[in-house]
Amino acid sequence: MRFLPVNLDALLVELDDLDQTLALLASLQREPLPGVEELVPAARTIFVRFRPSATSADKLVQNIAGRDISQRAERSSTLVEIPVQYDGEDLAEVAQMLGTTPEEVVRRHTGSEYTVAFTGFAPGFAYLSGGHPSLNVPRRSTPRTRIPAGAVGLAGAFSGVYPQASPGGWQIIGVTPVAMWDLARAQPALLQPGYRVRFVDIATQIGAARAGITCAGGLKDLQPSQRTRDSLAPGQSALQVRATGLQTLFQDLGRHGQAGQGVSASGAMDPTALKAANRLVGNASNSAALETVGGGLQLQSQGENVVAVTGADAPLTVTTAAGRRWSVPRYQAVALADGDTLAVGQPEAGARCYVAVRGGFDLPPVMGSCATDTLANVGPAPLAAGDVLGVRPAPASMVVGAVELPPEDLPTLQQEVVLDVVMGPRTDWFSAAAVERLAAQRWQVTAQSNRVGLRLAGEVPLDRATTGELPSEGTALGALQVPPSGQPVLFLADHPLTGGYPVIACVAPYHLDRAGQIPVGAWLRFNPIRTFAELTPGV
Repeated sequence: MRFLPVNLDALLVELDDLDQTLALLASLQREPLPGVEELVPAARTIFVRFRPSATSADKLVQNIAGRDISQRAERSSTLVEIPVQYDGEDLAEVAQMLGTTPEEVVRRHTGSEYTVAFTGFAPGFAYLSGGHPSLNVPRRSTPRTRIPAGAVGLAGAFSGVYPQASPGGWQIIGVTPVAMWDLARAQPALLQPGYRVRFVDIATQIGAARAGITCAGGLKDLQPSQRTRDSLAPGQSALQVRATGLQTLFQDLGRHGQAGQGVSASGAMDPTALKAANRLVGNASNSAALETVGGGLQLQSQGENVVAVTGADAPLTVTTAAGRRWSVPRYQAVALADGDTLAVGQPEAGARCYVAVRGGFDLPPVMGSCATDTLANVGPAPLAAGDVLGVRPAPASMVVGAVELPPEDLPTLQQEVVLDVVMGPRTDWFSAAAVERLAAQRWQVTAQSNRVGLRLAGEVPLDRATTGELPSEGTALGALQVPPSGQPVLFLADHPLTGGYPVIACVAPYHLDRAGQIPVGAWLRFNPIRTFAELTPGV
């Protein structure tokens, strides 16, 4: 095993092959280690995120290094049969690469039983191992911009099914009508790690009947709720959306623990600001609030409400139904009378504001959270003008009167933003000059940035010392992933669970709130606080 640093609260265990990875995963699941928050297995690695207050990287390395990985992991008794229409646009090309016929490719694909090795890339996307040994084909040299939901593909030694329409580079050999992801199911992801899978050719006319699964479309859209006045209970107060600004979403602290279904945590880009807004109005700190980018959000109170706005340094105004207008402070509870409209202006520092309302918003959680994951399409739909957001009654035991101080170091366009980083886990994939350049050169946040990540542009890109293909592996919040362009992407709240490009460094946990507040156009510098070095058992 190799143990590679990821961050102050995460490490990566690298093994020789998939069998060892699955054996170690099974061991860690049978005998969990105290303080471990999440395990994300991949082709040859396991990403381990831990709670530093409960354990340390050294303790984890010492324990994991002593685990027996010689035994193959036990296979699940659950068998899922997936009917496939084998008419994929790459089927003939795959057959040509293998020196055989399309019919023989189908025979080999349906003639072997697969195992769900791990999940990632998108909710419900499972990497399937154990197929016919000859079905080992490279990804397409140029990924397609759109692959339809249900597409069945090959990449390397893996087979998989795209749960939603998305870009992708796998070789497509067919399509299935079976939904890989459906929030109407008790377990939305059809395929779970360890499940056995068999593909059945629909042309045999027995596949759909034998599958025993309701056929449906791919990943569903974000879940809209009934946001109309008619959906309110008698006497229930609400906030009506008069304008949304660039984008306004519901966010809380995220849906943790769903890695097995290919779902990352998501949640607020600035969790500290979200918790402060909730405390100011007397809510539990993890209650859902509104996250809005830039200025432009306008909310009109229906009935009496108490709100608080935190995060970016943006001007706030209240306008009565009669037209009287005045400014109100950030980081303080503000009482709104019936008909009052709260408006959030363009931030002077920072990028995102958080609006909490006393009692909390009345909306159902999705997979245990009200966070909107824009990459995975999980959670409530973005706000639209005219939406009526119901507010829950404030409990009689609610504690109010909290004092919260606004941050003093919000990012601006005028000053360079410095972010501390931990080098790793793939620093050694880059040249020495590139490692030095990461810190010496400044990087600008481009307009292509969003909740998935900040796309950065530097004068000189980062060149790699290792040019081979990196098997997909778990990625951390704050990871600086470097695609072939050499221009890094800083992964933020809605980043994918796994990634296939090397990560040169990761933003320290205590600077992630700052990263979530960086506006487009700002300039960044990275300050390494720890050089790259493998973690060694016993040291």
